[in-house]
Amino acid sequence: MSRDSNRQGKLGTRERERPRPVRSPALESAEQRRERSRERPAGAAEAARERKKARAQSPPVRNERRRFAVEEKKSPALPLKAMPPLKRRGAHLTMANKDGTSVATVSSGGLTIGWRSSNRVRTTGPQPEPARVISEEEERQLAQLEMSMPRVARRIDPWLLIIVMALLCIGVVMVYSASSFLAASYTGDAGYYFQRELMWVGLGIVVMLVTMRIDYRTWRRFSLGGMIVILPLLVIVLRFGVTAYGAARWLALGSFFQFQPSELAKLVLALYIADWLARKGNQVSSFLYGLAPFVILVGIVLGLVLLENDMGTAIIIAGIAVAMFFTAGANIAQFLLALACGGLIFLREALKGYRYYRITGFLDPFNNYWKTSINLQLYQGLLALGSGNWFGLGLGNSREKTGYLPFPYTDSIFPIIGEELGFVGCALIVVLFLFLAFRGFRLARRTQDLYGALLATGITTWLILQALINIGANTATIPYTGVPLPFISFGGSSIVVSLAAVGILLNISRYIQEPEMPALVRYTINFQKKRA
Repeated sequence: MSRDSNRQGKLGTRERERPRPVRSPALESAEQRRERSRERPAGAAEAARERKKARAQSPPVRNERRRFAVEEKKSPALPLKAMPPLKRRGAHLTMANKDGTSVATVSSGGLTIGWRSSNRVRTTGPQPEPARVISEEEERQLAQLEMSMPRVARRIDPWLLIIVMALLCIGVVMVYSASSFLAASYTGDAGYYFQRELMWVGLGIVVMLVTMRIDYRTWRRFSLGGMIVILPLLVIVLRFGVTAYGAARWLALGSFFQFQPSELAKLVLALYIADWLARKGNQVSSFLYGLAPFVILVGIVLGLVLLENDMGTAIIIAGIAVAMFFTAGANIAQFLLALACGGLIFLREALKGYRYYRITGFLDPFNNYWKTSINLQLYQGLLALGSGNWFGLGLGNSREKTGYLPFPYTDSIFPIIGEELGFVGCALIVVLFLFLAFRGFRLARRTQDLYGALLATGITTWLILQALINIGANTATIPYTGVPLPFISFGGSSIVVSLAAVGILLNISRYIQEPEMPALVRYTINFQKKRA
């Protein structure tokens, strides 16, 4: 009996200590509303007024928190485990599978990310091939559809247009000033070359307006046809071209019109290489599908131009190809190897014939023997630049253009600018070309598609490299080679083709925007901050 009573007493004590079950307030209020709706008192309006009156008399409860018995029970605290310390330098994070095999390793020293590889985890084991979502035929159809889809064109880059028009205006004035004496001596008309320059500038502006209105993606369809046309022209000029000053560069159509195929080859090659590299994609970095066919293609064009004895144009074409191939993502080791081999070939050609004597004259421009023969143009150009001082002798007052300096209105127009406008005029020309380089490469950086980015890079490299070669040759910075100064020197083929290329640049500027991930993403390195 006593055992039963003791057992019942213990059970009662446990029941009193056990917390009472608590129902949810939301459920209780819902049941109360349900019961009141069932009763439905006759004086519903009076009951509502009474509830409203009671609610108004009761004090408001603010920041009141109900506590339940369940909250009184505290869960036991789990012991904390310390993580093993990581080394600051050379530390690696290894990810493994369930069976313990290593999958990937990530270094804590930062990652180098390019537009072709943005993975932050480098896998060491064999990776499965990604599943192809659409077929190659569907990809081709999508590319054609994208090419045919119209886009909303914005306004052109006004600064680029202003820079080019400023260079054209300076060029027209300086061609008249530099050629008036020789034109009057040869033809009896001091404005002969000036009138022809105005005609070529007008034709070039018309061509620029046309190419500015055509979507630059359209040129992808005609790039292969352009190469098929330009290669036979480069061959024909070797046999039927007009030879002048040791170079066969011009095709004559009658006695009035002469055309230089190598000038058109710059633009056609830029259009074709941009399309070819954009289609190659990731294969650009491979030797068999990237570097080898690229070297063969560019080598054929360079070989034909070198056969014309036109070293300056060959250097420009090589510079265009190298810049575009590097921008497309070339393998650095292969790229440097090809660059070294190409440099040796150019050096071998530069040490042949009259080019060797030009290099010798470049090393000693004021030698009494060289300055009256092979070095005459460089020597007289340096005299013209030195005579100009800060502000020049005045427009039209040049003495070197009166028969002392050869070709004063074509290849040697920069020394005439320095003599008549001084250091200030030369500095203005250099600054304008620097601004042109900035706007062109900025345009390439902000272009959405890879084709447009590569095309803008090639055209900008062409114009700036040609200006650097002309200015460097006339200032004895590099060995002398004859190339026209873009937009300034006299020459129909150079003016028209250059303005056509500028029109394509202006058309590219109509479709740029601030992209989240542009076509050309700069290589970045994530550096960790050093702890003190």
